[in-house]
Amino acid sequence: MPDGALLGFFALTWPAAVMLALGGLLIYLGIAKQVEPVLLVPIGMGVLLANVPLGGLTGDDGFLTLLRRIGIDTELFPLLIFIGVGAMIDFGSLLERPWTVLLGAAAQFGIFGTFFLAYFLGDGALGLFDFTFRDAVAIGIIGSADGPTSIYVATVLGTKYTPAIVVAAYSYMALVPIIQPPIMRALTTTAERRITMPARARKVSPRMRVLFPIVTIVVTGLITPKATPLIGTLMFGNLLRESGVLARLSQSAQNELANIVTILLGLGGGGMIKTKEFLRPETIMIYVMGVIAFATGTAAGVVFGKLMCVATGRKINPLIGAAGISAFPMAARVVQKVGLEANPHNHLLMHAAGANTAGQIASVVAGGAVLVLVPFFT
Repeated sequence: MPDGALLGFFALTWPAAVMLALGGLLIYLGIAKQVEPVLLVPIGMGVLLANVPLGGLTGDDGFLTLLRRIGIDTELFPLLIFIGVGAMIDFGSLLERPWTVLLGAAAQFGIFGTFFLAYFLGDGALGLFDFTFRDAVAIGIIGSADGPTSIYVATVLGTKYTPAIVVAAYSYMALVPIIQPPIMRALTTTAERRITMPARARKVSPRMRVLFPIVTIVVTGLITPKATPLIGTLMFGNLLRESGVLARLSQSAQNELANIVTILLGLGGGGMIKTKEFLRPETIMIYVMGVIAFATGTAAGVVFGKLMCVATGRKINPLIGAAGISAFPMAARVVQKVGLEANPHNHLLMHAAGANTAGQIASVVAGGAVLVLVPFFT
């Protein structure tokens, strides 16, 4: 082997340099701007490691290849992440305000709107991009604002755009505080944003909290069987939290398990983004549609919130509809922040959390539903 072949500088191409810059940008956003560092820093580092010339981490037995093969191709990492997420989520806000489930359902419009757009641009009509029906479905799931669901659906459908979908889903989840506020302000009036909502709601009994994850698994599984792995792991984690006798397991799921799998998933997902897979028109379009998906889901939730506002005689602040997307708990925090800007005495966090947790369940159900329907159309 020539001496020059041992130096990465001699093998560095401009596409690889672009990818190294992308990895650096994600790390910069995570550390310097504190934009969801838990997600962006591991993903950015994965992109860097995957694109260092002659690094060998993406070879047949490379470290990043093994992470993808063991944890992503098998759908293992998304399911383990959901155990941790379930243990972190308090569904009390949803159980206290069951009507917020409608906002969670409305915000899933981003999934189907993005699917139709991707299919229209691909095989459906225009043929501008190499998007098959299955590719379009997988791309649409970005609109769920749910990283694990996006990975799971894309992997099950076997789309060739899984790497782009993984990074797009997690990147835009991190950018929710930037994407959502302008849409929320544009679709609501100052008077609507000032609407106050009562802080108190009916009390939820411990028995109801324990029964909720069990009943949700059974009902969701019977309606959309393909969603059982996702909803099952999510609700198992929540049962650990609410059982009252598994504090050690709940804490382990929330901390050690979630942290370890997040690191591995971030590195493995970022490691899937290499020059030949990223620098192509289809991948760039997926990122564009990712923004459209999040914007559409946010807009649909806010618009439905406005309808509920009118129907209830202005008792519901339409801002909470923006929390219907699954980005928990970021979307609920964004609603609280925008609400306080309009009215310093306006505390919408618990109401938004109800819509946010409803969106988490709705995104899983939507993911299972599309997996059930895809075979009938392909």
